[in-house]
Amino acid sequence: MSNVFVIDTHKQPLNPVHPARARLLLKAGKAAVFRYFPFTIILKREVDQPQVAALRLKLDPGSKTTGIALVNDASGEVVWAAELTHRGQEIKKALDKRRGVRRSRRRRKTRYRQARFANRRRKQGWLPPSLLSRIANILTWVTRLCRLAPITALSQELVRFDTQALTNPEIQGVEYQQGTLFGYELREYLLEKWERTCAYCGKKNVPLQVEHIVARAKGGTNRVSNLCLACESCNRKKGTQEIAVFLKKQPEVLKRVLAQATAPLKDTAAVNATRWALYERLQQTGLPVEVGTGGRTKYNRAMRQLAKTHWLDAACVGASTPEQLQVSRVQPLLISATGHGSRQMCRMNKFGFPRTKPKQRHKSYLGFRTGDLVKAVIPDGVNQGSHKGRIAIRFRPSFLLNGFDVHPGQLTRLHRNDGYSYTKGVSLSSLSLKA
Repeated sequence: MSNVFVIDTHKQPLNPVHPARARLLLKAGKAAVFRYFPFTIILKREVDQPQVAALRLKLDPGSKTTGIALVNDASGEVVWAAELTHRGQEIKKALDKRRGVRRSRRRRKTRYRQARFANRRRKQGWLPPSLLSRIANILTWVTRLCRLAPITALSQELVRFDTQALTNPEIQGVEYQQGTLFGYELREYLLEKWERTCAYCGKKNVPLQVEHIVARAKGGTNRVSNLCLACESCNRKKGTQEIAVFLKKQPEVLKRVLAQATAPLKDTAAVNATRWALYERLQQTGLPVEVGTGGRTKYNRAMRQLAKTHWLDAACVGASTPEQLQVSRVQPLLISATGHGSRQMCRMNKFGFPRTKPKQRHKSYLGFRTGDLVKAVIPDGVNQGSHKGRIAIRFRPSFLLNGFDVHPGQLTRLHRNDGYSYTKGVSLSSLSLKA
């Protein structure tokens, strides 16, 4: 499993330690549990002139999941890793639903209201809430980890693909474009665009080749809009045929391929819209920020023969990636953003009208909140014993834990609800290596 974070009695970060070492410190009474997620212990004494190793926090931002890795550049050890799942899609659906309800309510048998002037302006750098939440999630964890570990530098995958260089080979010289890294930039773009499947037969988890939709022999170009991915058998069958002839018996596939060849990447657009905003906010931390491209990340991962995961992509971001990465015993923490509840003061019926009275809802009761991780010690009864889990509060002395009622006096909070849920990921030894 990953290392355990350590802070001294003044909450100053020290070197993360092996879980066995942390277990010995806890058993000897020299430390106590400070946080469960990520697991952190706090020493009961002050450390004079601690010798700490500089760590680099590396980020691989994605539209749905962001990879996080804490790397020691000197030794190549991946100290800690996580995969952060965002809730941008849920936010977008909730806003669309609210907008639909309001529009329907205002247009249904109501008096005529004159249209307002379009005099509202958005501030410079405005982002929709679904995209802003992604940035907020990443910055939250950057701040938390900086308080728990001696982080001295940041690395961010700023762009997935160097699209300007792909369309204009002369932007940085022909030698750069014809080098090894160009192939990784182009292939990574195509893998993302065609969802790692054969464009013609739909096969997955097979070796894919770059295919020209209009063959070079028929005047096709090397532009990205003329490229797709195909398995070896489909590539051989098509040869130099025109795509309309090759897929004349499959009109649905022909229509899909032609549409997808020119379709924009929704997820890539979301990443591109937030990348510079995230970069500017990371710079405000005062730490040096290294940037890299998705092609560089894939090249680093392929050269080190590592599996395709979000946290391993994060460990391979940028030119500072060590030649040898120690990742054998790392067990990533899977983090999912759940939000902090709803601010809706009253519930609506299916027609969009209030069905409950508007009132201020209190999120906590007797010091507990829904979602807190607690330990319950029940002395007698049907549920006698020790139980651990997350609670759902009620505004009476009876909370719900693992399907049964418990009294708040029997509870000990282990981890406060912080807007995220946590599970343990799969270590690298359980994954099949991919080139």
